[in-house]
Amino acid sequence: MYPILVKIGPLTIHTYGFLMAVGVACGLWFIYVQAKKSGLDAVRIMDAAFYTIIISLIGAKLVLFLSNVGYYVSYPRELFSLARSGGVFQGGLAFGTVFALWYFHRKKIPTWKTADLIAPALAMGHGFGRIGCFSAGCCYGTECTLPWAAVFKNQYAAQLTGVHLNEPIHPVQLYEAVLNFLNFGVLFLILKKKRFDGQVFSFYIINYSVIRFFTEYFRGDHGDNIYFIRGASALSSLSYPQLFCILGLVAGAVLFVVLKRRKSAQS
Repeated sequence: MYPILVKIGPLTIHTYGFLMAVGVACGLWFIYVQAKKSGLDAVRIMDAAFYTIIISLIGAKLVLFLSNVGYYVSYPRELFSLARSGGVFQGGLAFGTVFALWYFHRKKIPTWKTADLIAPALAMGHGFGRIGCFSAGCCYGTECTLPWAAVFKNQYAAQLTGVHLNEPIHPVQLYEAVLNFLNFGVLFLILKKKRFDGQVFSFYIINYSVIRFFTEYFRGDHGDNIYFIRGASALSSLSYPQLFCILGLVAGAVLFVVLKRRKSAQS
């Protein structure tokens, strides 16, 4: 675990922020290349992606604030820090999606064709972000007795994120990173063989919902206020992120069916 990547005098580069920037850069590069290959206006799409990233970050931070109002009112500077958290990803995804759809419509950019290019980039960028989470110690896991359990020992990370030190826990951040990179590969293959616009984006929503629902069972950083249903164990509980995953799964499936039928009707 390396929460600080580089420190030179007053200059500190946190690993989380650096990897988040790497994820954004790789995602934008992917979108640009695929837009050119698809015959779309790559410059206009890059403009849209840039604005969407800003709105997504605002949405992610807003949901983070609402999840723990008392703490961020007392420590407002922590809300703007990229040392340990970029915000709540599901909040950023929701805000970013709504804004992007509105922006595409306003600028007359092919909505679902463009969304299909962005979806794999989201999965790839999120993978880098989760590695950043592991480096910072945030979004840490529950107790683990398996051989690959992670043991965090960095005091600075504990101060930033509250991660438990010297205890074997699930490296849940890496679980999600690997699954997001696999999702990127799957979506990229679908992009090459898709049968209708919106197919890739629909699968992204479905796949991510399943990934996040599964990995939530291994999260150890949740307080009681995160649960929609609190059972005697993790398996009998349902967190708010898992509830949003169920809604996302349904929304992705409905979008897939609607767009597929629209394509069939046009044919």
